[in-house]
Amino acid sequence: MLRLFKIESGLIQEIKCPPEDLGSHLTNAGWIDAHEPNEDERALLQHMLRTELPESDEVEEIEASARCFVDQAGIHVHSLFLAQSEGRHTTVSVACILQKNCLITIREGDLADFRLLRMRAHRGQVEVQSPQDLLVTLMEQKVENHADTLEDLHRQLEKVSYMVLEDEESELEDAIGKLARLEDSNGKIRLCLMDTQRDISFLLRHLKTQSEQSESLREIMRDIETLMSHTTFLFDKINFLMDSTQGFINIEQNQIIKIFSIAAVVFLPPTLVASIYGMNFDYMPELKWLLGYPWAIGLMIISGIAPYWYFKRKGWL
Repeated sequence: MLRLFKIESGLIQEIKCPPEDLGSHLTNAGWIDAHEPNEDERALLQHMLRTELPESDEVEEIEASARCFVDQAGIHVHSLFLAQSEGRHTTVSVACILQKNCLITIREGDLADFRLLRMRAHRGQVEVQSPQDLLVTLMEQKVENHADTLEDLHRQLEKVSYMVLEDEESELEDAIGKLARLEDSNGKIRLCLMDTQRDISFLLRHLKTQSEQSESLREIMRDIETLMSHTTFLFDKINFLMDSTQGFINIEQNQIIKIFSIAAVVFLPPTLVASIYGMNFDYMPELKWLLGYPWAIGLMIISGIAPYWYFKRKGWL
């Protein structure tokens, strides 16, 4: 799907047109958002750019030279964006091609950053003067989204912290699963921030003639450095809670093993007494006693109580 936007009076406005008229409006668009374009739409864009569009595997390349470069089509920035699917965070690479009069974004999947940008554009809240401004705005919104997601992760982590450290009735196995998901999400956010940091460094070198844009990019870079520190803090707290959870689980397991061990020691002397009087010898004096049976029962009870009393006195129970 292709969505076309124009820059008019310093605002982004969507160009409403039927699919068959897309070709006639491409040259008037200041932003072309290609969301999972089909073959016909890719052919239109390739004719406009006069070059091949990057395929999905090319967008996913991790080499710096493959993700940020300049060619005859314009400035290419392949940037990682954060997406959410089935309650888990994932990363999606978006190919941004910046030309003099147009910004083209090619992406797979529906991303919250683009939905929010379109919604703000419909409300007349996206103020830009050029496609370069729009790309900077997109990067700024991307970092803001990461900051909001980190705040949400921190709130979730506080709940897990209460579950692990204060709630005596909580299931610690559930806490481990939640901590694993939070660690995975935090790692993906950090990866996106590192990728954005690289993208902005590249843009600063190629948009250095634009003083306002350069200052905005430097401000975004400072925000990224702050968020990177916050992800490090979250990693440390997640690791602390993971170690604490495993420690509490080990303590619970040790307590269970301790109970079994003490029970085995307590029942060992009575078992010994019962074994002795269960032997099949012809001559055993106690067999002829009138009180032989109560004597054996009493001896087993005393031999069981004695170690229990000893353990209790030592504070082992």
